[in-house]
Amino acid sequence: MIETNPAADKRSQPDVADDYDVIVIGAGPAGSTVSALVAEAGGRVLTLERSGFPRFHVGESLVPETYWTLKRLGLLDALRTSDSPKKYSVQFVNEFGKESAPFYFHDHNDHECSQTWQVVRGEFDRMLLENAVSKGATARTDAHVTEVVFDDDRATGVNVKLGSETKNTARHVAAKVIVDATGQSAFLATRLGLKVPDERLRKAAVWSYFRGGLRDSGRDEGATVILQTEGKKSWFWYIPLSDDQVSVGCTGDVDYMFAQHTDTAEGVFARELARCPGMLRRLQNAERATEYFTTKDFSYRATQTAGPGWLLVGDAFGFIDPVYSSGVFLALRSGEFAADAIVEALANDDFSAEQLGRWQADYARGVELFRKLVYAFYVPGFSFGEFLKKHPEYRGNLVDVLIGDVFKPGVGEMFDVMGDILPPPAGASTS
Repeated sequence: MIETNPAADKRSQPDVADDYDVIVIGAGPAGSTVSALVAEAGGRVLTLERSGFPRFHVGESLVPETYWTLKRLGLLDALRTSDSPKKYSVQFVNEFGKESAPFYFHDHNDHECSQTWQVVRGEFDRMLLENAVSKGATARTDAHVTEVVFDDDRATGVNVKLGSETKNTARHVAAKVIVDATGQSAFLATRLGLKVPDERLRKAAVWSYFRGGLRDSGRDEGATVILQTEGKKSWFWYIPLSDDQVSVGCTGDVDYMFAQHTDTAEGVFARELARCPGMLRRLQNAERATEYFTTKDFSYRATQTAGPGWLLVGDAFGFIDPVYSSGVFLALRSGEFAADAIVEALANDDFSAEQLGRWQADYARGVELFRKLVYAFYVPGFSFGEFLKKHPEYRGNLVDVLIGDVFKPGVGEMFDVMGDILPPPAGASTS
């Protein structure tokens, strides 16, 4: 059963010192990656998470390039021996119901990294946090950070309420570096006024979990399927999970999905499901296992992503529409890049914005490739299949982005060929 309201973490909570090298706010994939790698390098790390584990989170599909960060973290064997379905491909179903041939990752790169997994996020996130603790990080999962404290423009610590403490008794903990890894709540970016919505991606999503959904056979059993509805008004994801569960969600323009204030999540889901024969076929013998969940206006970016003594990682840095399952990959990779910059900062006693954010310009360029692919997905009348018929030389570029190989030179050249359908988005600085 998917845990939608997990009980508080029953582990004993460790004592918290008065100061650390690094405080990481948030224990999702980005935060736990930073914590693990900095602690492994000898840094004193405090990870502060408000929710007990396991906790519910959507975003279960891992793209192949997560392999390399997971390998560095030492977690591949745990995933290999887990019951998480193996993911070998992604498949697309257009608005007319035509199914593409699966994009098999092995066909593009015959390496172990081309097989990935569909994970239950509560279990996956707990594994990442426990790994950070095993490498020396101190973690509290009963921590309510009330404030990041600044001395002029430099972050110097946090005020945090631990356990049953009241806000009035929140304690101050100092640190040389504060990492905002708070996901879409973007704790620090929001308080500093840095969070800017992507007006081209004003979307809403409704999702739930089912048992008994149709699965393809063989290596297609764990495939992610993306299905568009009539007129490309919305699209569905279909992600097979362990224990006969499947994550099913629908995304579309927020003004379309919830045109009436009286629209319910269940009603919106049912309306769009009726417009998607491919999904109806997959769910015809399925039973819903949880309530419906919703989120709105979720694509955004931060106009500044590092400053003296602080930096943003993962979804706190920015979030893109989930159609290509980029979220966990970008969280892991940004956590890895940030950890390397922090370890170097500790060695050189340099906590400037330039040092802490030295990786972010290159990272942002990779993020923009995902963003452009999302933009193209939503363009009326545009078809990747038709594009590749005209430009077969860019099939490799497309698969590179789908698997997350977005940081190597030349990957984005296909977007130049797409021309005017993808006007450049309003830029955001990454200082």
